[in-house]
Amino acid sequence: MKNKTMQIEFTKEQFENLLKVVYLGNWMANAIHNGDKDDPINKDFENIENYIFSFAKDFGFEEYVDDEDSKEGKYFPTNDFDELVREYIEDYDEDCFWDELFYRMSDRDFQRKYSHAEIAKMEMKERFEKEEPFRQKWDGEINSHGIERLEVKE
Repeated sequence: MKNKTMQIEFTKEQFENLLKVVYLGNWMANAIHNGDKDDPINKDFENIENYIFSFAKDFGFEEYVDDEDSKEGKYFPTNDFDELVREYIEDYDEDCFWDELFYRMSDRDFQRKYSHAEIAKMEMKERFEKEEPFRQKWDGEINSHGIERLEVKE
């Protein structure tokens, strides 16, 4: 069953969305890795992206995929395609940045107030209640001022 193949059909619109989703998924998994032996990329994701890209011309999306290296079985997104999906990446990065800032700063302040031993003894409800003032503080700060008032003290 492992190597069983099947055929599925896509409309042109569905295939265009599949191109975007596959590209975005591979980007999410592999953009943070440099590809050397200590920081490898996920070849399975790269290979499935390449496979899906190989059908782009058949669906009329030759402007999305550079097939210059198709003889070697390699297909790459064009600048036009990258620009088309860039908004999704930027929106994702923006949302992640603010979420991470909020949670990391809230958690940092909570852990400064309570020792590791004190936190370990807290029931979930108690911990949630004691974390809430820090969450409210950082929610207000970020929503009102963004990063404008964040400074590194020397």
